Order: sequence, then C-alpha cells, then structure tokens
Amino acid sequence: MSSHIDNKISFEYEFVTDKSMISNKDKKDVAKILNVDATFTIKINDELYFKEDLPILEFYKTLFLWKEEVLKKSDIPEFHYYSIEYDEYEDGSILSLIPFGNKARVKSIWAKQEMYNVFPLDYIVNEFLLLEEKLKKDIEHFYDIQFKKFLKHIPIIIVE
Repeated sequence: MSSHIDNKISFEYEFVTDKSMISNKDKKDVAKILNVDATFTIKINDELYFKEDLPILEFYKTLFLWKEEVLKKSDIPEFHYYSIEYDEYEDGSILSLIPFGNKARVKSIWAKQEMYNVFPLDYIVNEFLLLEEKLKKDIEHFYDIQFKKFLKHIPIIIVE
C-alpha cells in the first residue's frame, strides 16, 4: 500500500473576538466564554469545505475531550461538535469525524459544498490532534488565558 494520501485536510482559524474580551478572571462567566468567537475554516484538497464563526472555547473543549478519549481507547471514537448557540440537531452535528475501519470521513451540516472525503484513519486523527494542540496554544497566547482554569466552566452539548 502506498503512503500517498488522496485527500488532504487543512484547518485555519482567525480569532474575531477582541483579546481584551476575556481573561483568567472570567473563567466562570459562561456568557463571555461563549462569546469568544473565531472564524474556523476547513479546506479539503485546497477547496473550501467549511467556514463559520464558532464559539471557539466551546469547540476547543469538545476537541480536547475527544483527544482525551483517543488517548484512552484502542478504537478511535467519533468526534461530534454541537453548539449551545445552535440547537437544531436533527440534521446532525456542526462538525464530525466518523471513523470506519482504517478510514474516516469528515462531515458537517454546514458544509459549503458536498465533497467525497475519505481519509486514512491515522492521517485524519493526527490532523485533528495537531489542531487540538495548536488551537490550545493559540487561544492561550492570543487571549493570555490558561485553558485548564476554564475547562470545567465551558458548557458543551453531547448528543448520544
């Protein structure tokens, strides 16, 4: 089997909320936490797949908790991001990673275009883990906060 990857994914984000909007003293202020937004973009093979403003601390916590599950389990769990600000879940989650066998798909109810995207499981999991690591550093640096102080106070939705 070759190591060539047919589909490539890239994540970009830009914080749109002013850096002075939140500080460590706001760690229990749910309204402020949910108002910290970033424009989050996903490109697949350099084509725009997803671009939305997200409550980035809520998104990051979901990603962080998924990473914790990945590190504990032998099977890669599905990743699903839902937002408290958007509660129409009949259609699915805002962003998902769906593993099957040794492959996985990325899905979004807000996709800018439908794309056939099947990735090698190890590649896509690694990309999501790198996103988690980079996003944490960038959030903490940009807003000058320590994420662990906020963790238990950030509300998230888990749909079974």
